[in-house]
Amino acid sequence: MSADDRTAVTVAVRDRVAEVTLVDVGRRNSCNPVLVQQLARICADLRRDRSVHVVVLRAEGPVFSAGGDVDSLLEPSGDPAAVYDGFTALASLPVPVVAAVHAPVIGAGVNFLLACDAVVAARSVTFDIRFLDVGIHPGGGFLTRMQERIGRQGTAALILFGDVVTAEEAQHCGLVWRSVADDELGAVVGGLAARVAGRDRELLRRTKATLGLGPALSVGRMAAEVEQVAQDWSQRQPAYLAGVERLRERVRRRG
Repeated sequence: MSADDRTAVTVAVRDRVAEVTLVDVGRRNSCNPVLVQQLARICADLRRDRSVHVVVLRAEGPVFSAGGDVDSLLEPSGDPAAVYDGFTALASLPVPVVAAVHAPVIGAGVNFLLACDAVVAARSVTFDIRFLDVGIHPGGGFLTRMQERIGRQGTAALILFGDVVTAEEAQHCGLVWRSVADDELGAVVGGLAARVAGRDRELLRRTKATLGLGPALSVGRMAAEVEQVAQDWSQRQPAYLAGVERLRERVRRRG
């Protein structure tokens, strides 16, 4: 099997949950062309799979992602932006995406996390973003997405000053939603995914789409109007009527 034929990303769908796993351990799950294009193709398939309500991003090996691929950095392709295809495809999924981070994340590997809606990390994990150490400027909208996630000062500390943070520090600044004991990572992420899997898929899609409009909306009337349209839609759906009925039944039992 040639290097280009290797399996770098796998996917398994069960009970409305799609588990996407980076398995390019020999390349330390770096952002190499094989991994990037396989991730993009898998995400394209998941977009069409109406059985999927939530995606969990995992990785194998001692490093979640080592970031930029050395060979690709030394010999850039004709389309340097192609390295971001996988991140873009992941971020564009219409259903919620959660990352389960079990090992260190380095440099451009943080793009995987910025493409997810929420990140849960084991407490032993560190985040070391080394763009400037390698002499390369961040690309693919990295700085903008990072500022949206953790603010300008946090972005400056990680990128300009090269600060390395633990999972608990990453949670404090907002890069990570939760940091948990290493042996609890699977259970915590599994619980979050199961909760999403039990929700109405179209409502999930509509809510995530509205959430994505946030940066473009001014706080106030425009934001309220966009949300009102979506809320009116949701109240006409079977899932809403069923949910209200379940709530009414719980109230009856308590009474």
